[in-house]
Amino acid sequence: MLFRVIRALGLTTVIAISLIEPYKAKAQMNMNMGGYANSHYAGIYGIPSNPAMAAGTHFKWDINVAGVNAALGNTYASFPKSLIFHPPDSIGGLKRNRDYFLDTVSTGRQFGWGNMDVMMPSYMHSFNESRAIAFIWRVRAQANGGGMNTDVANFFANNFPNATYNNQRFDMQVASGSFHMWNEYDISYAQIIKDDGMHLLKGGVTLKILNGIAAGYAQVEDASFTMNTATNANIYSGTLKLGYNDGINNWKKPNTSNYKPFTGNWGLGMDIGLVYEWRAEMDGLQGYDEMDWNPEGDDYKMRLGVSITDFGGITYKKVASNTDLSLIANNINPNQIKMRKGEGWQSYYRRLQQYFTPIASDEKFRMNLPAALNIMFDYNIDARFFVNGAAVMSLNSGRYDASKTYMVSHFTLTPRYDGRHFGVYIPIDVNNHTQFDMGAGFRLGPLVIGSNTVLSNLFQKNKNRLDGFVALRLVPMRFGKTLLGCPAAQF
Repeated sequence: MLFRVIRALGLTTVIAISLIEPYKAKAQMNMNMGGYANSHYAGIYGIPSNPAMAAGTHFKWDINVAGVNAALGNTYASFPKSLIFHPPDSIGGLKRNRDYFLDTVSTGRQFGWGNMDVMMPSYMHSFNESRAIAFIWRVRAQANGGGMNTDVANFFANNFPNATYNNQRFDMQVASGSFHMWNEYDISYAQIIKDDGMHLLKGGVTLKILNGIAAGYAQVEDASFTMNTATNANIYSGTLKLGYNDGINNWKKPNTSNYKPFTGNWGLGMDIGLVYEWRAEMDGLQGYDEMDWNPEGDDYKMRLGVSITDFGGITYKKVASNTDLSLIANNINPNQIKMRKGEGWQSYYRRLQQYFTPIASDEKFRMNLPAALNIMFDYNIDARFFVNGAAVMSLNSGRYDASKTYMVSHFTLTPRYDGRHFGVYIPIDVNNHTQFDMGAGFRLGPLVIGSNTVLSNLFQKNKNRLDGFVALRLVPMRFGKTLLGCPAAQF
């Protein structure tokens, strides 16, 4: 399924007239985990969105056993609830207006995006009340695709070849798709920069050693075409930029068999962040006692955070057969450039080069990380009830670079209840595609589970977004005690 993101979204172009399969579009979100990552019980899970969150907490140490955050969705196709619990044996068996529905009347562009973030065993340690360090291992996969106008998407998806569209000229400024899967080994350091009793400022930085597993991209630019008949079309302009590495070229099933911890594709990345806490009103904030190793940790009335995450990227070597293509062609039969049943990806692309003009391109490509600006606001109502606002703004989602993955910008408002051993989170989210979601999350001791979309999906007949998260930690909640039954160090 991950490989299909490259095939379906990356080649949503003139040269893939029959490959456009919008129901395969994916979705992605950052590791916010339903608002939990911005809470004062987040511990190690607050670091990926802002490394400064590690300093000045109630945790002397925090061990993550395992955590998964995954999401998928798109703007063009929706599915009935029954398909989630009873998926078809094959994608080809799906029937339009029964198993999926297309937004054919939209006047905007269509997009798909996807994400999976697995936090492997990781460790955070506080040296004292003001300084902390963390070692985090994450396995991440992300896909992006789209940019195509709805009329062009309809041309490919609405019973192609459809005689209704004959002799109409279609223009496509840009359509792209990308996929990236990588290991990330993070070293984070945070400390309190200033503390005068009322105002506290924290700073943090994460240095990332990146190890790429699989990466690929495809982008069509400035294409214009007309279909004269079902077997004859003219392409007047257009360029395909494409590149993928051996990890994509040799993709196997099941998908998990493609994971490798060390592959030789190395890169560097970085996160940096600041957190400000206002402690003017301390009444009602004594949710902790002297049994805590750091009883003043996280006792704020209001907190603000800002960070920039995912600077950096990984350079890959292209497969030898990779070239860009000039798509100009006359009297071409669309059936000739379809991917044939049982045809491999590499053999298909080599055959495609017979119909279009190859353009020399670099032997390597750089896959950028999904850089984002994160802004967070958290207000403590009475030491148990909080309201959190978090904005994630993509920093590299423009046209300028085909070989990239990027965040979907969105804003999340999360009212929450946070007790020592139990928490409830109600994330309310809207993204830059004006899609609205409401979810729920729960924390019970070391276990966190939830979804950003579960409540809104309950009331929607057809769905185009779905997500979920779960995390299990080994957390010393009080002096001399540890959840999961393991003894805590005596601090």
